Amino acid sequence: MDRWQAMRVFVKVAETESFARTARELHLSAPAVTRLVAALEELVGARLLVRTTRSVRPTEAGARYLQDCRRILADIGEAELATAGHYAKPVGTLTITAPLLFGQLHVLPLVLDYLERYPQMRARTFFVDRPVNIVEEGMDVALRIGHLPDSGFTAIQVGGMRRVVCAAPGYLATHGVPTTPAALHDHRVLACQSAWASPEWRFAGGQRVVVDPLLLCNTNEAVITAAKRGQGLTRALHYQVAPALAEGSLQIVLAEHEEAPLPIHLIYPEGRQAAAKVRAFIDLAVASLRDNPLFA
Repeated sequence: MDRWQAMRVFVKVAETESFARTARELHLSAPAVTRLVAALEELVGARLLVRTTRSVRPTEAGARYLQDCRRILADIGEAELATAGHYAKPVGTLTITAPLLFGQLHVLPLVLDYLERYPQMRARTFFVDRPVNIVEEGMDVALRIGHLPDSGFTAIQVGGMRRVVCAAPGYLATHGVPTTPAALHDHRVLACQSAWASPEWRFAGGQRVVVDPLLLCNTNEAVITAAKRGQGLTRALHYQVAPALAEGSLQIVLAEHEEAPLPIHLIYPEGRQAAAKVRAFIDLAVASLRDNPLFA
Protein backbone atom coordinates (compact mmCIF):
# COMPACT_ATOMS: atom_id res chain seq x y z
CA MET A 1 0.00 0.00 0.00
CA ASP A 2 1.18 3.52 -0.82
CA ARG A 3 0.65 5.08 2.60
CA TRP A 4 0.82 8.68 1.38
CA GLN A 5 -1.69 7.98 -1.39
CA ALA A 6 -3.96 6.27 1.14
CA MET A 7 -3.75 9.32 3.42
CA ARG A 8 -4.53 11.58 0.47
CA VAL A 9 -7.57 9.48 -0.41
CA PHE A 10 -8.75 9.38 3.23
CA VAL A 11 -8.52 13.18 3.52
CA LYS A 12 -10.44 13.66 0.28
CA VAL A 13 -13.19 11.24 1.36
CA ALA A 14 -13.51 13.05 4.69
CA GLU A 15 -13.75 16.40 2.90
CA THR A 16 -16.18 15.33 0.19
CA GLU A 17 -18.11 12.88 2.42
CA SER A 18 -18.29 10.59 -0.60
CA PHE A 19 -16.29 7.64 -1.91
CA ALA A 20 -17.72 8.11 -5.39
CA ARG A 21 -16.90 11.78 -5.61
CA THR A 22 -13.39 11.12 -4.29
CA ALA A 23 -12.88 8.50 -6.98
CA ARG A 24 -13.95 10.97 -9.69
CA GLU A 25 -11.84 13.86 -8.42
CA LEU A 26 -8.71 11.75 -7.91
CA HIS A 27 -9.24 9.78 -11.15
CA LEU A 28 -9.39 6.46 -9.33
CA SER A 29 -11.86 3.61 -9.43
CA ALA A 30 -14.40 3.37 -6.61
CA PRO A 31 -13.05 -0.05 -5.50
CA ALA A 32 -9.52 1.42 -5.36
CA VAL A 33 -10.70 4.19 -3.05
CA THR A 34 -12.46 1.69 -0.80
CA ARG A 35 -9.39 -0.59 -0.69
CA LEU A 36 -7.03 2.26 0.21
CA VAL A 37 -9.20 3.48 3.08
CA ALA A 38 -9.68 -0.07 4.37
CA ALA A 39 -5.93 -0.69 4.22
CA LEU A 40 -5.28 2.54 6.12
CA GLU A 41 -7.78 1.56 8.81
CA GLU A 42 -6.07 -1.80 9.16
CA LEU A 43 -2.69 -0.12 9.41
CA VAL A 44 -3.68 2.29 12.19
CA GLY A 45 -5.86 -0.28 13.94
CA ALA A 46 -8.95 1.90 14.19
CA ARG A 47 -12.07 2.66 12.20
CA LEU A 48 -11.62 6.05 10.57
CA LEU A 49 -14.91 6.59 8.74
CA VAL A 50 -18.57 5.93 9.45
CA ARG A 51 -20.50 5.10 6.28
CA THR A 52 -24.25 5.72 5.97
CA THR A 53 -26.59 5.64 2.99
CA ARG A 54 -26.34 9.44 2.67
CA SER A 55 -22.83 10.41 3.70
CA VAL A 56 -19.44 9.42 5.07
CA ARG A 57 -18.17 11.02 8.28
CA PRO A 58 -14.95 10.61 10.29
CA THR A 59 -15.15 8.75 13.58
CA GLU A 60 -13.71 10.39 16.69
CA ALA A 61 -10.40 8.64 16.04
CA GLY A 62 -10.72 9.49 12.36
CA ALA A 63 -11.16 13.19 13.09
CA ARG A 64 -7.93 13.25 15.09
CA TYR A 65 -6.11 11.25 12.42
CA LEU A 66 -7.48 13.58 9.75
CA GLN A 67 -5.69 16.53 11.33
CA ASP A 68 -2.43 14.58 11.42
CA CYS A 69 -2.83 13.50 7.81
CA ARG A 70 -3.39 17.07 6.67
CA ARG A 71 -0.27 18.21 8.51
CA ILE A 72 1.85 15.35 7.14
CA LEU A 73 0.65 15.86 3.59
CA ALA A 74 1.29 19.60 3.87
CA ASP A 75 4.83 18.92 5.07
CA ILE A 76 5.39 16.51 2.19
CA GLY A 77 4.08 19.12 -0.20
CA GLU A 78 6.45 21.69 1.24
CA ALA A 79 9.39 19.30 0.87
CA GLU A 80 8.48 18.71 -2.76
CA LEU A 81 8.22 22.43 -3.41
CA ALA A 82 11.61 22.96 -1.80
CA THR A 83 13.18 20.28 -4.00
CA ALA A 84 11.64 21.89 -7.04
CA GLY A 85 13.13 25.25 -6.12
CA HIS A 86 9.96 26.91 -4.81
CA TYR A 87 11.15 27.37 -1.24
CA ALA A 88 10.23 31.03 -0.87
CA LYS A 89 6.51 30.59 -0.17
CA PRO A 90 5.31 29.62 3.32
CA VAL A 91 3.10 26.53 3.22
CA GLY A 92 1.96 23.92 5.73
CA THR A 93 1.55 24.16 9.51
CA LEU A 94 3.79 26.18 11.82
CA THR A 95 4.23 24.85 15.37
CA ILE A 96 5.42 27.20 18.11
CA THR A 97 6.15 26.74 21.81
CA ALA A 98 6.62 29.37 24.52
CA PRO A 99 6.13 29.79 28.28
CA LEU A 100 2.42 29.71 29.12
CA LEU A 101 1.66 33.33 30.07
CA PHE A 102 4.25 34.84 27.74
CA GLY A 103 2.81 32.80 24.89
CA GLN A 104 -0.74 33.94 25.61
CA LEU A 105 0.21 37.60 25.97
CA HIS A 106 2.98 38.11 23.43
CA VAL A 107 3.34 35.14 21.06
CA LEU A 108 -0.31 34.48 20.21
CA PRO A 109 -0.78 38.01 18.75
CA LEU A 110 2.24 37.35 16.51
CA VAL A 111 0.75 34.05 15.38
CA LEU A 112 -2.55 35.75 14.52
CA ASP A 113 -0.71 38.44 12.53
CA TYR A 114 1.22 35.70 10.76
CA LEU A 115 -1.96 33.84 9.79
CA GLU A 116 -3.48 37.05 8.43
CA ARG A 117 -0.36 37.73 6.39
CA TYR A 118 -0.18 34.14 5.09
CA PRO A 119 -3.80 32.92 4.86
CA GLN A 120 -2.75 29.59 3.32
CA MET A 121 -0.85 28.71 6.50
CA ARG A 122 -2.04 26.89 9.60
CA ALA A 123 -0.52 27.20 13.07
CA ARG A 124 -0.33 25.15 16.25
CA THR A 125 0.77 26.64 19.58
CA PHE A 126 2.07 24.80 22.61
CA PHE A 127 2.31 27.18 25.58
CA VAL A 128 3.60 25.42 28.69
CA ASP A 129 5.86 26.22 31.64
CA ARG A 130 8.35 23.40 31.15
CA PRO A 131 11.31 22.76 28.87
CA VAL A 132 10.14 21.42 25.51
CA ASN A 133 12.34 19.24 23.31
CA ILE A 134 11.56 20.99 20.06
CA VAL A 135 12.81 18.15 17.87
CA GLU A 136 11.15 15.25 19.70
CA GLU A 137 7.91 17.18 20.18
CA GLY A 138 7.76 18.47 16.62
CA MET A 139 8.17 22.22 17.19
CA ASP A 140 9.30 24.56 14.43
CA VAL A 141 10.08 27.55 16.68
CA ALA A 142 10.54 28.00 20.42
CA LEU A 143 10.72 31.15 22.50
CA ARG A 144 12.97 30.74 25.53
CA ILE A 145 13.59 33.08 28.47
CA GLY A 146 16.93 32.45 30.18
CA HIS A 147 20.44 31.38 29.32
CA LEU A 148 20.52 28.67 26.65
CA PRO A 149 22.47 25.41 26.86
CA ASP A 150 24.81 24.57 24.02
CA SER A 151 22.99 23.10 21.04
CA GLY A 152 23.11 23.03 17.29
CA PHE A 153 20.03 25.26 17.03
CA THR A 154 19.92 28.75 15.61
CA ALA A 155 19.15 31.30 18.33
CA ILE A 156 18.21 34.95 17.77
CA GLN A 157 18.09 37.21 20.83
CA VAL A 158 15.06 39.49 20.74
CA GLY A 159 15.39 41.19 24.11
CA GLY A 160 15.87 40.75 27.83
CA MET A 161 13.59 40.10 30.79
CA ARG A 162 13.98 41.60 34.26
CA ARG A 163 13.38 39.56 37.42
CA VAL A 164 11.64 41.90 39.83
CA VAL A 165 10.64 41.82 43.48
CA CYS A 166 7.31 43.48 44.13
CA ALA A 167 4.47 43.86 46.61
CA ALA A 168 1.18 45.68 47.00
CA PRO A 169 1.45 49.34 48.07
CA GLY A 170 -0.69 48.52 51.11
CA TYR A 171 1.72 45.81 52.23
CA LEU A 172 4.70 48.15 51.87
CA ALA A 173 2.91 50.90 53.79
CA THR A 174 2.30 48.50 56.68
CA HIS A 175 5.55 46.50 56.71
CA GLY A 176 8.02 48.95 55.19
CA VAL A 177 10.03 48.92 51.97
CA PRO A 178 13.10 46.63 51.96
CA THR A 179 16.21 48.54 50.88
CA THR A 180 18.62 45.60 50.64
CA PRO A 181 18.17 41.93 49.65
CA ALA A 182 19.08 40.89 53.20
CA ALA A 183 16.03 42.78 54.47
CA LEU A 184 13.82 40.12 52.85
CA HIS A 185 14.39 38.01 55.98
CA ASP A 186 12.17 40.48 57.84
CA HIS A 187 9.30 40.23 55.35
CA ARG A 188 6.53 37.82 54.33
CA VAL A 189 7.61 36.10 51.10
CA LEU A 190 5.40 34.48 48.47
CA ALA A 191 6.98 32.19 45.90
CA CYS A 192 6.15 30.11 42.83
CA GLN A 193 7.53 26.60 43.01
CA SER A 194 7.47 25.97 39.25
CA ALA A 195 9.36 29.11 38.33
CA TRP A 196 11.68 29.35 41.32
CA ALA A 197 12.32 25.81 42.53
CA SER A 198 15.36 27.02 44.46
CA PRO A 199 14.69 28.93 47.70
CA GLU A 200 17.71 31.09 46.85
CA TRP A 201 17.05 34.47 45.24
CA ARG A 202 20.07 36.01 43.55
CA PHE A 203 20.80 39.69 43.13
CA ALA A 204 23.47 41.91 41.59
CA GLY A 205 26.98 41.80 42.99
CA GLY A 206 26.72 38.14 43.92
CA GLN A 207 24.19 38.78 46.70
CA ARG A 208 22.11 35.72 47.57
CA VAL A 209 19.17 35.37 49.92
CA VAL A 210 17.59 32.07 50.97
CA VAL A 211 13.90 32.80 51.44
CA ASP A 212 11.40 30.88 53.54
CA PRO A 213 8.07 31.40 51.74
CA LEU A 214 4.93 31.97 53.75
CA LEU A 215 3.05 30.78 50.66
CA LEU A 216 4.39 28.47 47.96
CA CYS A 217 2.20 28.02 44.86
CA ASN A 218 2.62 26.03 41.66
CA THR A 219 1.46 28.84 39.35
CA ASN A 220 2.65 32.39 38.87
CA GLU A 221 -0.93 33.65 38.63
CA ALA A 222 -1.73 32.41 42.15
CA VAL A 223 1.33 34.03 43.70
CA ILE A 224 0.70 37.33 41.91
CA THR A 225 -2.92 37.32 43.08
CA ALA A 226 -1.78 36.81 46.67
CA ALA A 227 0.76 39.62 46.34
CA LYS A 228 -1.89 41.98 44.95
CA ARG A 229 -4.01 41.24 48.00
CA GLY A 230 -1.21 42.48 50.24
CA GLN A 231 0.00 39.13 51.56
CA GLY A 232 3.71 39.72 51.02
CA LEU A 233 6.63 40.18 48.62
CA THR A 234 7.11 38.01 45.57
CA ARG A 235 9.58 37.70 42.74
CA ALA A 236 8.49 37.32 39.13
CA LEU A 237 9.51 37.98 35.58
CA HIS A 238 8.63 41.53 34.61
CA TYR A 239 6.08 40.60 31.95
CA GLN A 240 4.16 38.46 34.45
CA VAL A 241 3.42 41.46 36.69
CA ALA A 242 3.42 44.23 34.06
CA PRO A 243 -0.43 44.61 34.10
CA ALA A 244 -0.46 44.80 37.90
CA LEU A 245 2.36 47.36 37.88
CA ALA A 246 0.52 49.45 35.29
CA GLU A 247 -2.69 49.49 37.32
CA GLY A 248 -0.81 50.23 40.54
CA SER A 249 -1.79 47.08 42.42
CA LEU A 250 1.89 46.06 42.68
CA GLN A 251 5.06 48.09 43.15
CA ILE A 252 8.67 47.10 42.40
CA VAL A 253 11.24 47.18 45.19
CA LEU A 254 15.00 46.50 45.23
CA ALA A 255 15.27 47.57 41.57
CA GLU A 256 18.83 48.80 42.08
CA HIS A 257 19.84 45.30 43.24
CA GLU A 258 18.45 43.35 40.26
CA GLU A 259 20.68 40.97 38.33
CA ALA A 260 21.14 41.58 34.61
CA PRO A 261 18.01 40.76 32.61
CA LEU A 262 17.59 37.22 31.34
CA PRO A 263 17.98 36.93 27.55
CA ILE A 264 14.94 36.18 25.39
CA HIS A 265 15.65 34.05 22.32
CA LEU A 266 13.77 32.61 19.39
CA ILE A 267 15.32 29.26 18.49
CA TYR A 268 14.76 26.88 15.60
CA PRO A 269 16.60 23.79 14.42
CA GLU A 270 17.29 24.20 10.71
CA GLY A 271 19.32 27.41 10.54
CA ARG A 272 19.74 28.67 7.00
CA GLN A 273 17.94 25.61 5.71
CA ALA A 274 14.77 26.49 7.64
CA ALA A 275 11.53 26.25 5.71
CA ALA A 276 9.97 29.41 4.36
CA LYS A 277 7.16 29.15 6.92
CA VAL A 278 9.74 29.33 9.74
CA ARG A 279 11.79 32.13 8.21
CA ALA A 280 8.67 34.21 7.62
CA PHE A 281 7.55 33.86 11.23
CA ILE A 282 11.03 34.58 12.58
CA ASP A 283 11.24 37.79 10.54
CA LEU A 284 7.86 38.97 11.82
CA ALA A 285 8.49 37.97 15.45
CA VAL A 286 12.00 39.40 15.72
CA ALA A 287 10.89 42.82 14.48
CA SER A 288 7.85 42.93 16.75
CA LEU A 289 9.51 41.66 19.94
CA ARG A 290 12.53 43.92 19.58
CA ASP A 291 10.22 46.92 19.27
CA ASN A 292 8.47 46.07 22.56
CA PRO A 293 9.85 48.35 25.31
CA LEU A 294 8.99 45.70 27.93
CA PHE A 295 11.82 43.53 26.57
CA ALA A 296 14.42 46.25 26.09
